[in-house]
Amino acid sequence: MSLTLYILSAVLIDRCLGEPQRFHPLVGFGTWANFVEQRLWHANTSRFEGLIALILAVFPITLLVYGLDRIIHADALIHPVILYFCIGAKSLKQHSECVFAALDGHDIAQARQQVAMIVSRETANMDALAVRRAAIESVLENGADAIFAPLFWFIVAGPAGAVFYRLVNTLDALWGYKNERYNRFGWAPARLDDGLNYLPARLTACSYALLGQTRKALRSWHRYSALLESPNAGPVMSSGAGTLNIKLGGPAIYHGQLKNKPFFGGNNEPADQDIIKANRLIDKTLWLWIVLITSGEALAGTWG
Repeated sequence: MSLTLYILSAVLIDRCLGEPQRFHPLVGFGTWANFVEQRLWHANTSRFEGLIALILAVFPITLLVYGLDRIIHADALIHPVILYFCIGAKSLKQHSECVFAALDGHDIAQARQQVAMIVSRETANMDALAVRRAAIESVLENGADAIFAPLFWFIVAGPAGAVFYRLVNTLDALWGYKNERYNRFGWAPARLDDGLNYLPARLTACSYALLGQTRKALRSWHRYSALLESPNAGPVMSSGAGTLNIKLGGPAIYHGQLKNKPFFGGNNEPADQDIIKANRLIDKTLWLWIVLITSGEALAGTWG
């Protein structure tokens, strides 16, 4: 079974089943990570102890997946299923479409509640424009984190690579906060996540640019990406906002603190329909990657 068929099978499973409602492996990993944190975190914790926590949380599971993949010769089953658990395309689309439905129904309270499920900023006092911006930013950024980065590491290092990336990314979401509790303890997963996302994020940003208003996307990427806090979300979101020609960013409240984030992207204020357009951009990017992977496999077979 080829790499393309593994990926197509995983995408098909995701389209049919979506995110598992019960017994999701990442929920189990979160429980395990919490167990590790409770035993290693303390008031004077160091970066080294955070690194040890990262190793204990991530490496045993990754090595188990690698070992099972080597021992059980059932790649046609194991590879698509593991990749399916590592990506979240349908879940991302469903959550953002719930935000769209609430906005379309002029139910701002419901829209705030729905967008709170996919962003870390405070949503209680958002107006409709702020909700739209938050939802679209989440779609663009999580497209890279939850779909294209796992695909990249699956291509590079197989199922164990995809699992390793997804666990580190999840650990960064759990421990990567720049606050008193996690500033040192979460330093290792945050930096490792930045490293693992460096190439996938830029490939995603290039893909976004190719599939929309390319010049505006590249101009936005060049002008704004360095102004955004995340070294990887910056290129992804600025390119995506430019290719859709919409203005994202702006001040937002995180954990009670106002962050004066810059505006970035195109000229137009986002409309409700731009949430749907952002999801379509993710879909088109996914199919572009599949076409490129298929072409690469065909060329490799020809040369081989």
